[in-house]
Amino acid sequence: MSGILVGDILERAETLYGDRPAVVDGETRYTYGEVGQRIRRLAGGLLGLGLPPGAHIAILANNSHRYFETYFAAHYAGMPLAPLNIRLSAEELSFIMRDGEIRALLVGPEYLELLSQFREALPELAHVIVLDAAAPEGDRTYESLITGSEPVAQPAREWAEDDLINLCYTGGTTGLPKGVMLSQRNVVANAEHVQMTFGFDEDDVWMHVAPLFHLADAWACFVMTMVGAKQVYVPGFSPDGFLDAVQSEGVTATILVPTMVNFVVNHPQVGEYDVSSLRVIMFGASPMAVDRIQAAKAIFGPILCQAYGMTETAPLLTAQRLEWLDYETPAGVERLASCGREVMGVRLRLVDADGGEVPRGGVGEIVARGPNVMQGYWKRPEETAVALRDGWMHTGDIARLDDEGFYFIVDRAKDMIISGGENIFTTEVENALYEHPAVLEVAVIGVPNAQWGEAVHAVVVLRPDQEATEADLIAHCHGKIAGYKCPKSVALSSEPLPKSGPGKILKTELRKPFWEGQEIGVH
Repeated sequence: MSGILVGDILERAETLYGDRPAVVDGETRYTYGEVGQRIRRLAGGLLGLGLPPGAHIAILANNSHRYFETYFAAHYAGMPLAPLNIRLSAEELSFIMRDGEIRALLVGPEYLELLSQFREALPELAHVIVLDAAAPEGDRTYESLITGSEPVAQPAREWAEDDLINLCYTGGTTGLPKGVMLSQRNVVANAEHVQMTFGFDEDDVWMHVAPLFHLADAWACFVMTMVGAKQVYVPGFSPDGFLDAVQSEGVTATILVPTMVNFVVNHPQVGEYDVSSLRVIMFGASPMAVDRIQAAKAIFGPILCQAYGMTETAPLLTAQRLEWLDYETPAGVERLASCGREVMGVRLRLVDADGGEVPRGGVGEIVARGPNVMQGYWKRPEETAVALRDGWMHTGDIARLDDEGFYFIVDRAKDMIISGGENIFTTEVENALYEHPAVLEVAVIGVPNAQWGEAVHAVVVLRPDQEATEADLIAHCHGKIAGYKCPKSVALSSEPLPKSGPGKILKTELRKPFWEGQEIGVH
Protein backbone atom coordinates (compact mmCIF):
# COMPACT_ATOMS: atom_id res chain seq x y z
CA MET A 1 0.00 0.00 0.00
CA SER A 2 1.37 3.37 -1.00
CA GLY A 3 0.19 5.49 1.93
CA ILE A 4 -2.16 7.48 -0.32
CA LEU A 5 -5.25 8.92 1.38
CA VAL A 6 -8.65 9.96 -0.01
CA GLY A 7 -7.58 13.60 -0.13
CA ASP A 8 -4.53 12.73 -2.22
CA ILE A 9 -6.84 11.36 -4.92
CA LEU A 10 -8.66 14.70 -5.21
CA GLU A 11 -5.50 16.80 -5.01
CA ARG A 12 -3.88 14.86 -7.82
CA ALA A 13 -6.98 15.38 -9.96
CA GLU A 14 -6.91 19.11 -9.25
CA THR A 15 -3.25 19.29 -10.23
CA LEU A 16 -3.47 17.22 -13.42
CA TYR A 17 -7.08 17.74 -14.53
CA GLY A 18 -8.12 21.03 -12.91
CA ASP A 19 -9.68 22.44 -16.09
CA ARG A 20 -11.33 19.23 -17.19
CA PRO A 21 -15.03 18.48 -16.53
CA ALA A 22 -15.47 16.61 -13.26
CA VAL A 23 -19.21 16.36 -12.63
CA VAL A 24 -22.37 16.66 -14.70
CA ASP A 25 -25.68 16.76 -12.83
CA GLY A 26 -28.53 17.98 -15.01
CA GLU A 27 -27.60 21.55 -15.93
CA THR A 28 -24.89 21.71 -13.25
CA ARG A 29 -21.31 21.26 -14.45
CA TYR A 30 -18.06 21.74 -12.55
CA THR A 31 -14.40 21.17 -13.38
CA TYR A 32 -12.08 19.34 -11.00
CA GLY A 33 -10.67 22.71 -9.92
CA GLU A 34 -14.13 24.05 -9.14
CA VAL A 35 -15.42 20.95 -7.40
CA GLY A 36 -12.24 20.78 -5.29
CA GLN A 37 -12.97 24.26 -3.94
CA ARG A 38 -16.57 23.34 -3.21
CA ILE A 39 -15.43 20.28 -1.26
CA ARG A 40 -13.05 22.34 0.86
CA ARG A 41 -15.75 24.94 1.51
CA LEU A 42 -18.21 22.23 2.53
CA ALA A 43 -15.63 20.87 4.96
CA GLY A 44 -15.13 24.39 6.32
CA GLY A 45 -18.89 24.76 6.72
CA LEU A 46 -19.20 21.51 8.66
CA LEU A 47 -16.39 22.58 10.98
CA GLY A 48 -18.00 26.00 11.30
CA LEU A 49 -21.10 24.37 12.78
CA GLY A 50 -18.99 23.50 15.80
CA LEU A 51 -18.61 19.83 14.94
CA PRO A 52 -15.21 18.55 16.05
CA PRO A 53 -12.94 16.46 13.81
CA GLY A 54 -13.83 12.83 14.44
CA ALA A 55 -17.58 13.48 14.74
CA HIS A 56 -19.68 11.13 12.63
CA ILE A 57 -21.82 12.56 9.82
CA ALA A 58 -24.31 10.87 7.49
CA ILE A 59 -26.04 11.46 4.17
CA LEU A 60 -29.54 10.37 3.13
CA ALA A 61 -30.12 11.43 -0.46
CA ASN A 62 -30.47 10.44 -4.09
CA ASN A 63 -27.47 10.52 -6.41
CA SER A 64 -26.08 13.98 -7.18
CA HIS A 65 -22.81 15.87 -7.49
CA ARG A 66 -23.35 16.93 -3.86
CA TYR A 67 -23.21 13.28 -2.79
CA PHE A 68 -19.84 12.99 -4.55
CA GLU A 69 -18.60 16.15 -2.79
CA THR A 70 -19.67 14.79 0.59
CA TYR A 71 -17.53 11.66 0.18
CA PHE A 72 -14.43 13.83 -0.20
CA ALA A 73 -15.47 16.51 2.31
CA ALA A 74 -15.42 13.78 4.98
CA HIS A 75 -11.65 13.66 4.53
CA TYR A 76 -11.09 17.41 4.81
CA ALA A 77 -13.50 17.88 7.71
CA GLY A 78 -11.94 14.88 9.45
CA MET A 79 -15.39 13.37 9.95
CA PRO A 80 -16.24 9.74 9.09
CA LEU A 81 -19.26 9.53 6.75
CA ALA A 82 -22.16 7.07 6.94
CA PRO A 83 -24.03 6.81 3.60
CA LEU A 84 -27.60 5.76 4.44
CA ASN A 85 -29.78 3.36 2.47
CA ILE A 86 -32.72 5.35 1.09
CA ARG A 87 -34.93 2.25 1.04
CA LEU A 88 -34.85 1.66 4.79
CA SER A 89 -37.74 2.40 7.13
CA ALA A 90 -37.81 5.21 9.68
CA GLU A 91 -37.24 2.65 12.45
CA GLU A 92 -34.17 1.20 10.74
CA LEU A 93 -32.71 4.62 9.96
CA SER A 94 -33.33 5.76 13.53
CA PHE A 95 -31.44 2.73 14.83
CA ILE A 96 -28.51 3.33 12.46
CA MET A 97 -28.16 6.99 13.38
CA ARG A 98 -28.18 6.23 17.08
CA ASP A 99 -25.89 3.24 16.74
CA GLY A 100 -23.51 5.18 14.49
CA GLU A 101 -23.45 8.22 16.78
CA ILE A 102 -24.39 10.57 13.94
CA ARG A 103 -24.02 14.27 14.82
CA ALA A 104 -24.97 15.86 11.49
CA LEU A 105 -27.16 14.64 8.64
CA LEU A 106 -27.03 15.84 5.05
CA VAL A 107 -30.46 15.07 3.62
CA GLY A 108 -32.09 15.38 0.22
CA PRO A 109 -35.37 17.33 0.26
CA GLU A 110 -37.16 14.22 -0.94
CA TYR A 111 -36.39 12.54 2.43
CA LEU A 112 -37.37 15.35 4.82
CA GLU A 113 -40.78 13.80 5.46
CA LEU A 114 -39.14 10.45 6.24
CA LEU A 115 -36.70 12.21 8.60
CA SER A 116 -39.61 13.86 10.41
CA GLN A 117 -40.85 10.40 11.41
CA PHE A 118 -37.84 9.68 13.61
CA ARG A 119 -35.97 12.95 14.17
CA GLU A 120 -37.28 13.36 17.73
CA ALA A 121 -35.69 10.03 18.62
CA LEU A 122 -32.23 11.40 17.79
CA PRO A 123 -31.11 13.64 20.68
CA GLU A 124 -27.47 13.48 19.51
CA LEU A 125 -28.31 14.80 16.02
CA ALA A 126 -27.11 18.39 16.29
CA HIS A 127 -27.43 19.57 12.68
CA VAL A 128 -29.48 18.87 9.54
CA ILE A 129 -28.18 20.18 6.22
CA VAL A 130 -30.67 20.08 3.33
CA LEU A 131 -29.37 19.44 -0.18
CA ASP A 132 -31.60 22.13 -1.65
CA ALA A 133 -31.97 25.91 -1.98
CA ALA A 134 -34.37 26.03 0.99
CA ALA A 135 -34.54 24.30 4.36
CA PRO A 136 -37.02 24.08 7.25
CA GLU A 137 -36.60 26.65 10.00
CA GLY A 138 -33.61 25.85 12.18
CA ASP A 139 -31.82 23.78 9.52
CA ARG A 140 -29.13 24.83 7.05
CA THR A 141 -28.90 24.45 3.29
CA TYR A 142 -25.98 22.72 1.66
CA GLU A 143 -25.21 25.65 -0.62
CA SER A 144 -25.25 28.14 2.26
CA LEU A 145 -22.51 26.12 3.96
CA ILE A 146 -20.44 26.35 0.79
CA THR A 147 -21.00 30.02 -0.03
CA GLY A 148 -20.67 31.10 3.58
CA SER A 149 -17.45 29.25 4.39
CA GLU A 150 -13.79 29.64 3.52
CA PRO A 151 -12.12 26.58 1.99
CA VAL A 152 -10.00 24.61 4.42
CA ALA A 153 -6.34 24.56 3.45
CA GLN A 154 -5.59 21.19 5.07
CA PRO A 155 -7.58 18.30 6.54
CA ALA A 156 -8.83 19.12 10.01
CA ARG A 157 -7.10 16.09 11.49
CA GLU A 158 -3.94 14.08 10.97
CA TRP A 159 -5.29 10.99 9.24
CA ALA A 160 -3.71 7.56 9.55
CA GLU A 161 -4.34 4.84 6.98
CA ASP A 162 -6.27 2.70 9.45
CA ASP A 163 -8.57 5.51 10.59
CA LEU A 164 -12.29 5.06 9.95
CA ILE A 165 -13.57 7.20 7.04
CA ASN A 166 -16.77 5.39 5.98
CA LEU A 167 -19.31 3.65 8.21
CA CYS A 168 -21.46 1.63 5.81
CA TYR A 169 -24.45 -0.18 7.28
CA THR A 170 -25.38 -3.46 5.70
CA GLY A 171 -28.96 -3.87 4.62
CA GLY A 172 -31.26 -4.14 7.54
CA THR A 173 -33.30 -6.85 5.83
CA THR A 174 -32.37 -9.53 8.37
CA GLY A 175 -31.98 -8.49 11.99
CA LEU A 176 -30.36 -5.20 13.00
CA PRO A 177 -28.08 -3.47 10.47
CA LYS A 178 -24.34 -3.75 11.11
CA GLY A 179 -21.95 -0.85 10.59
CA VAL A 180 -19.02 -1.87 8.38
CA MET A 181 -15.92 0.11 9.35
CA LEU A 182 -13.91 1.08 6.27
CA SER A 183 -10.61 2.85 6.73
CA GLN A 184 -8.75 5.25 4.48
CA ARG A 185 -6.56 2.31 3.47
CA ASN A 186 -9.58 0.12 2.63
CA VAL A 187 -11.15 2.75 0.36
CA VAL A 188 -7.96 3.76 -1.46
CA ALA A 189 -6.70 0.19 -1.84
CA ASN A 190 -9.97 -0.81 -3.47
CA ALA A 191 -9.72 2.13 -5.88
CA GLU A 192 -6.21 1.05 -6.81
CA HIS A 193 -7.35 -2.55 -7.33
CA VAL A 194 -10.17 -1.42 -9.64
CA GLN A 195 -7.83 0.76 -11.65
CA MET A 196 -5.25 -2.00 -12.02
CA THR A 197 -8.03 -4.29 -13.26
CA PHE A 198 -9.90 -2.02 -15.68
CA GLY A 199 -7.51 0.77 -16.65
CA PHE A 200 -9.95 3.69 -16.82
CA ASP A 201 -8.55 6.99 -18.11
CA GLU A 202 -9.33 10.69 -18.48
CA ASP A 203 -11.34 10.12 -21.66
CA ASP A 204 -13.88 7.96 -19.86
CA VAL A 205 -17.35 9.24 -18.95
CA TRP A 206 -18.77 7.34 -15.98
CA MET A 207 -22.49 7.32 -15.14
CA HIS A 208 -23.45 7.09 -11.47
CA VAL A 209 -26.89 5.49 -11.80
CA ALA A 210 -26.66 2.74 -9.18
CA PRO A 211 -27.29 4.29 -5.74
CA LEU A 212 -24.31 6.10 -4.23
CA PHE A 213 -25.13 4.98 -0.69
CA HIS A 214 -24.00 1.53 -1.82
CA LEU A 215 -20.38 0.68 -2.51
CA ALA A 216 -21.39 -1.00 -5.77
CA ASP A 217 -21.12 2.48 -7.29
CA ALA A 218 -19.52 4.65 -4.60
CA TRP A 219 -16.04 3.31 -5.38
CA ALA A 220 -16.29 4.96 -8.80
CA CYS A 221 -16.26 8.41 -7.15
CA PHE A 222 -12.68 7.69 -6.11
CA VAL A 223 -11.52 5.79 -9.19
CA MET A 224 -12.89 8.27 -11.72
CA THR A 225 -11.42 11.17 -9.77
CA MET A 226 -8.12 9.30 -9.67
CA VAL A 227 -7.97 9.29 -13.49
CA GLY A 228 -9.68 12.62 -14.17
CA ALA A 229 -12.74 11.14 -15.90
CA LYS A 230 -16.06 12.98 -16.31
CA GLN A 231 -18.76 11.75 -13.91
CA VAL A 232 -22.46 11.95 -14.80
CA TYR A 233 -24.98 11.82 -11.93
CA VAL A 234 -28.50 10.44 -12.38
CA PRO A 235 -30.80 10.84 -9.32
CA GLY A 236 -32.22 7.33 -9.58
CA PHE A 237 -32.48 4.53 -12.08
CA SER A 238 -35.08 4.37 -14.81
CA PRO A 239 -34.58 2.84 -18.27
CA ASP A 240 -35.40 6.16 -19.96
CA GLY A 241 -33.09 8.14 -17.68
CA PHE A 242 -30.27 5.68 -18.23
CA LEU A 243 -30.61 5.68 -22.01
CA ASP A 244 -31.03 9.47 -22.20
CA ALA A 245 -27.85 10.04 -20.21
CA VAL A 246 -25.81 7.57 -22.27
CA GLN A 247 -26.90 9.25 -25.49
CA SER A 248 -26.61 12.88 -24.39
CA GLU A 249 -23.34 12.67 -22.43
CA GLY A 250 -21.50 9.99 -24.40
CA VAL A 251 -21.22 7.71 -21.36
CA THR A 252 -18.45 5.13 -21.81
CA ALA A 253 -18.74 3.11 -18.59
CA THR A 254 -21.06 2.38 -15.70
CA ILE A 255 -22.12 -0.32 -13.27
CA LEU A 256 -25.63 -1.77 -13.05
CA VAL A 257 -27.30 -4.51 -11.07
CA PRO A 258 -28.90 -7.33 -13.10
CA THR A 259 -32.43 -6.03 -12.52
CA MET A 260 -31.41 -2.72 -14.10
CA VAL A 261 -29.88 -4.48 -17.11
CA ASN A 262 -33.08 -6.48 -17.46
CA PHE A 263 -35.27 -3.35 -17.45
CA VAL A 264 -33.10 -1.59 -20.06
CA VAL A 265 -32.95 -4.60 -22.38
CA ASN A 266 -36.74 -4.97 -22.21
CA HIS A 267 -37.45 -1.27 -22.74
CA PRO A 268 -39.66 -1.06 -25.85
CA GLN A 269 -37.73 1.90 -27.30
CA VAL A 270 -34.20 0.74 -26.45
CA GLY A 271 -33.32 0.39 -30.13
CA GLU A 272 -34.07 4.07 -30.75
CA TYR A 273 -31.21 5.29 -28.56
CA ASP A 274 -27.56 5.69 -29.54
CA VAL A 275 -25.58 3.67 -26.99
CA SER A 276 -22.46 3.28 -29.14
CA SER A 277 -20.33 5.33 -26.72
CA LEU A 278 -20.50 2.57 -24.09
CA ARG A 279 -17.34 0.48 -23.95
CA VAL A 280 -17.92 -1.40 -20.69
CA ILE A 281 -20.93 -2.15 -18.49
CA MET A 282 -19.98 -3.71 -15.20
CA PHE A 283 -22.67 -5.59 -13.33
CA GLY A 284 -22.81 -7.12 -9.89
CA ALA A 285 -24.70 -7.36 -6.57
CA SER A 286 -26.22 -10.68 -7.73
CA PRO A 287 -25.58 -13.18 -10.54
CA MET A 288 -27.26 -12.73 -13.92
CA ALA A 289 -28.56 -15.58 -16.03
CA VAL A 290 -26.49 -16.26 -19.17
CA ASP A 291 -29.44 -15.75 -21.49
CA ARG A 292 -29.93 -12.28 -19.98
CA ILE A 293 -26.26 -11.49 -20.60
CA GLN A 294 -26.65 -12.58 -24.21
CA ALA A 295 -29.80 -10.45 -24.57
CA ALA A 296 -27.86 -7.44 -23.26
CA LYS A 297 -25.00 -8.22 -25.66
CA ALA A 298 -27.47 -7.96 -28.55
CA ILE A 299 -28.25 -4.38 -27.44
CA PHE A 300 -24.88 -3.10 -26.24
CA GLY A 301 -22.33 -5.44 -27.80
CA PRO A 302 -19.90 -7.77 -25.97
CA ILE A 303 -19.13 -5.27 -23.20
CA LEU A 304 -20.74 -6.74 -20.05
CA CYS A 305 -18.27 -7.59 -17.28
CA GLN A 306 -19.48 -9.25 -14.11
CA ALA A 307 -17.85 -8.20 -10.85
CA TYR A 308 -18.23 -9.52 -7.32
CA GLY A 309 -17.59 -8.05 -3.91
CA MET A 310 -19.25 -6.99 -0.68
CA THR A 311 -19.48 -3.97 1.58
CA GLU A 312 -17.00 -5.58 3.98
CA THR A 313 -14.33 -5.60 1.24
CA ALA A 314 -14.85 -2.02 0.01
CA PRO A 315 -16.13 -3.84 -2.26
CA LEU A 316 -14.30 -5.49 -5.21
CA LEU A 317 -12.96 -9.05 -4.96
CA THR A 318 -13.27 -10.48 -8.47
CA ALA A 319 -13.99 -9.18 -11.96
CA GLN A 320 -14.30 -10.25 -15.56
CA ARG A 321 -12.31 -8.41 -18.21
CA LEU A 322 -13.50 -7.77 -21.75
CA GLU A 323 -10.68 -9.77 -23.28
CA TRP A 324 -11.79 -12.88 -21.35
CA LEU A 325 -15.34 -12.82 -22.75
CA ASP A 326 -16.36 -15.28 -25.45
CA TYR A 327 -19.96 -15.40 -26.66
CA GLU A 328 -19.33 -17.92 -29.44
CA THR A 329 -17.93 -21.21 -28.12
CA PRO A 330 -19.76 -23.50 -25.64
CA ALA A 331 -16.99 -23.08 -23.07
CA GLY A 332 -17.06 -19.31 -23.54
CA VAL A 333 -20.83 -19.12 -23.12
CA GLU A 334 -20.59 -21.19 -19.94
CA ARG A 335 -17.93 -18.80 -18.59
CA LEU A 336 -20.24 -15.81 -19.06
CA ALA A 337 -21.80 -16.91 -15.77
CA SER A 338 -18.48 -16.39 -13.97
CA CYS A 339 -17.83 -13.29 -11.86
CA GLY A 340 -14.22 -13.39 -13.05
CA ARG A 341 -10.88 -13.85 -11.38
CA GLU A 342 -9.59 -12.35 -8.16
CA VAL A 343 -8.45 -8.77 -8.76
CA MET A 344 -4.84 -7.78 -8.27
CA GLY A 345 -4.15 -6.92 -4.64
CA VAL A 346 -6.68 -9.44 -3.27
CA ARG A 347 -6.29 -13.12 -2.36
CA LEU A 348 -9.21 -15.55 -2.31
CA ARG A 349 -9.70 -19.16 -1.23
CA LEU A 350 -12.61 -21.60 -1.14
CA VAL A 351 -13.06 -23.39 2.17
CA ASP A 352 -15.38 -26.06 3.51
CA ALA A 353 -17.38 -25.90 6.74
CA ASP A 354 -14.28 -26.88 8.74
CA GLY A 355 -12.07 -24.25 7.14
CA GLY A 356 -10.22 -26.71 4.92
CA GLU A 357 -9.31 -25.65 1.40
CA VAL A 358 -11.63 -26.94 -1.34
CA PRO A 359 -9.91 -28.26 -4.50
CA ARG A 360 -10.66 -26.67 -7.86
CA GLY A 361 -13.95 -27.84 -9.24
CA GLY A 362 -15.41 -28.20 -5.76
CA VAL A 363 -17.87 -25.90 -4.01
CA GLY A 364 -17.03 -23.89 -0.91
CA GLU A 365 -17.28 -20.56 0.88
CA ILE A 366 -15.22 -17.65 -0.47
CA VAL A 367 -12.78 -16.19 2.05
CA ALA A 368 -10.77 -13.07 1.23
CA ARG A 369 -7.64 -11.28 2.36
CA GLY A 370 -6.27 -7.91 1.31
CA PRO A 371 -5.86 -4.22 2.24
CA ASN A 372 -9.47 -3.58 1.19
CA VAL A 373 -10.93 -5.85 3.91
CA MET A 374 -12.85 -3.93 6.60
CA GLN A 375 -11.58 -3.08 10.06
CA GLY A 376 -14.61 -4.84 11.53
CA TYR A 377 -18.23 -4.20 12.53
CA TRP A 378 -18.90 -1.05 14.54
CA LYS A 379 -19.41 -1.94 18.20
CA ARG A 380 -19.88 -5.62 17.27
CA PRO A 381 -16.71 -7.43 18.44
CA GLU A 382 -18.34 -10.86 18.51
CA GLU A 383 -19.66 -10.59 14.97
CA THR A 384 -16.33 -9.16 13.83
CA ALA A 385 -14.57 -12.19 15.28
CA VAL A 386 -16.91 -14.53 13.39
CA ALA A 387 -16.38 -12.74 10.06
CA LEU A 388 -12.63 -12.13 10.36
CA ARG A 389 -10.97 -15.42 11.26
CA ASP A 390 -7.31 -16.33 10.90
CA GLY A 391 -6.69 -13.24 8.80
CA TRP A 392 -9.46 -14.00 6.27
CA MET A 393 -12.86 -12.39 5.67
CA HIS A 394 -15.54 -15.09 5.55
CA THR A 395 -18.03 -13.85 2.95
CA GLY A 396 -20.88 -16.33 3.37
CA ASP A 397 -20.95 -16.71 -0.42
CA ILE A 398 -20.74 -20.17 -1.96
CA ALA A 399 -18.78 -20.58 -5.20
CA ARG A 400 -16.79 -22.97 -7.34
CA LEU A 401 -13.44 -22.28 -8.98
CA ASP A 402 -12.51 -23.64 -12.41
CA ASP A 403 -9.10 -24.72 -13.67
CA GLU A 404 -8.25 -21.24 -15.02
CA GLY A 405 -9.06 -19.32 -11.87
CA PHE A 406 -12.58 -18.16 -12.73
CA TYR A 407 -15.07 -18.00 -9.86
CA PHE A 408 -18.72 -18.95 -10.25
CA ILE A 409 -21.01 -17.72 -7.46
CA VAL A 410 -23.37 -20.56 -6.66
CA ASP A 411 -25.41 -19.01 -3.85
CA ARG A 412 -25.43 -17.23 -0.56
CA ALA A 413 -24.95 -19.82 2.16
CA LYS A 414 -28.23 -18.68 3.71
CA ASP A 415 -30.07 -18.97 0.37
CA MET A 416 -29.10 -22.57 -0.30
CA ILE A 417 -32.10 -24.93 -0.04
CA ILE A 418 -31.67 -28.33 1.61
CA SER A 419 -34.43 -30.63 0.42
CA GLY A 420 -34.39 -34.29 1.35
CA GLY A 421 -30.72 -33.96 2.30
CA GLU A 422 -29.76 -32.57 -1.13
CA ASN A 423 -28.18 -29.12 -1.49
CA ILE A 424 -30.04 -27.03 -4.09
CA PHE A 425 -28.53 -23.73 -5.20
CA THR A 426 -31.26 -21.22 -5.94
CA THR A 427 -29.30 -19.47 -8.69
CA GLU A 428 -29.21 -22.69 -10.73
CA VAL A 429 -33.00 -22.97 -10.58
CA GLU A 430 -33.41 -19.26 -11.36
CA ASN A 431 -31.13 -19.55 -14.39
CA ALA A 432 -33.27 -22.40 -15.72
CA LEU A 433 -36.45 -20.36 -15.30
CA TYR A 434 -34.89 -17.31 -16.94
CA GLU A 435 -34.43 -19.37 -20.08
CA HIS A 436 -38.22 -19.50 -20.50
CA PRO A 437 -39.18 -16.74 -22.95
CA ALA A 438 -42.13 -15.56 -20.83
CA VAL A 439 -40.10 -14.89 -17.65
CA LEU A 440 -39.15 -11.32 -16.77
CA GLU A 441 -38.12 -11.71 -13.11
CA VAL A 442 -37.74 -14.69 -10.82
CA ALA A 443 -36.69 -15.52 -7.28
CA VAL A 444 -36.37 -19.03 -5.89
CA ILE A 445 -36.72 -19.71 -2.16
CA GLY A 446 -37.05 -22.66 0.17
CA VAL A 447 -40.41 -23.13 1.90
CA PRO A 448 -41.35 -25.51 4.74
CA ASN A 449 -42.24 -29.04 3.70
CA ALA A 450 -43.16 -31.81 6.13
CA GLN A 451 -41.72 -34.58 3.97
CA TRP A 452 -38.55 -33.01 2.60
CA GLY A 453 -37.77 -30.32 5.17
CA GLU A 454 -37.74 -27.63 2.50
CA ALA A 455 -39.31 -27.48 -0.93
CA VAL A 456 -38.27 -25.38 -3.92
CA HIS A 457 -40.68 -22.51 -4.56
CA ALA A 458 -40.39 -19.91 -7.33
CA VAL A 459 -41.94 -16.45 -7.52
CA VAL A 460 -42.16 -15.32 -11.15
CA VAL A 461 -43.07 -12.07 -12.91
CA LEU A 462 -44.00 -12.63 -16.56
CA ARG A 463 -43.26 -10.30 -19.44
CA PRO A 464 -46.26 -8.05 -20.21
CA ASP A 465 -46.86 -9.62 -23.62
CA GLN A 466 -46.29 -13.27 -22.61
CA GLU A 467 -48.26 -16.01 -20.89
CA ALA A 468 -47.23 -19.13 -18.96
CA THR A 469 -48.81 -21.30 -16.30
CA GLU A 470 -47.29 -22.84 -13.18
CA ALA A 471 -47.29 -26.20 -14.94
CA ASP A 472 -45.56 -24.71 -18.01
CA LEU A 473 -42.72 -23.30 -15.92
CA ILE A 474 -42.20 -26.46 -13.86
CA ALA A 475 -42.17 -28.59 -17.02
CA HIS A 476 -39.64 -26.21 -18.59
CA CYS A 477 -37.31 -26.69 -15.62
CA HIS A 478 -37.54 -30.49 -15.89
CA GLY A 479 -35.95 -30.16 -19.31
CA LYS A 480 -33.06 -28.11 -17.90
CA ILE A 481 -32.07 -29.37 -14.45
CA ALA A 482 -32.38 -32.47 -12.25
CA GLY A 483 -35.87 -33.26 -11.04
CA TYR A 484 -35.09 -32.74 -7.34
CA LYS A 485 -33.95 -29.18 -8.13
CA CYS A 486 -37.12 -28.20 -10.01
CA PRO A 487 -39.73 -25.99 -8.34
CA LYS A 488 -42.49 -27.88 -6.56
CA SER A 489 -44.62 -24.74 -6.77
CA VAL A 490 -44.62 -21.46 -8.69
CA ALA A 491 -46.39 -18.23 -7.74
CA LEU A 492 -47.09 -15.80 -10.57
CA SER A 493 -46.82 -12.19 -9.39
CA SER A 494 -48.39 -9.23 -11.15
CA GLU A 495 -46.13 -6.83 -9.22
CA PRO A 496 -42.33 -6.40 -9.49
CA LEU A 497 -40.37 -8.43 -6.97
CA PRO A 498 -39.37 -6.51 -3.80
CA LYS A 499 -35.88 -5.05 -4.01
CA SER A 500 -33.30 -3.44 -1.74
CA GLY A 501 -31.79 -0.04 -2.39
CA PRO A 502 -28.97 -1.49 -4.54
CA GLY A 503 -31.55 -3.45 -6.55
CA LYS A 504 -31.13 -6.91 -5.06
CA ILE A 505 -34.29 -9.01 -4.89
CA LEU A 506 -35.31 -9.28 -1.23
CA LYS A 507 -35.78 -12.99 -0.77
CA THR A 508 -36.24 -12.42 2.96
CA GLU A 509 -39.49 -10.58 2.18
CA LEU A 510 -40.66 -13.41 -0.06
CA ARG A 511 -39.86 -16.00 2.61
CA LYS A 512 -41.71 -14.28 5.46
CA PRO A 513 -45.25 -15.53 4.75
CA PHE A 514 -44.01 -19.12 4.59
CA TRP A 515 -41.79 -19.10 7.68
CA GLU A 516 -43.85 -17.04 10.12
CA GLY A 517 -44.54 -19.09 13.20
CA GLN A 518 -41.73 -21.53 12.46
CA GLU A 519 -39.20 -22.04 15.23
CA ILE A 520 -36.29 -21.91 12.79
CA GLY A 521 -35.78 -20.30 9.40
CA VAL A 522 -34.86 -23.52 7.60
CA HIS A 523 -35.82 -27.16 8.00
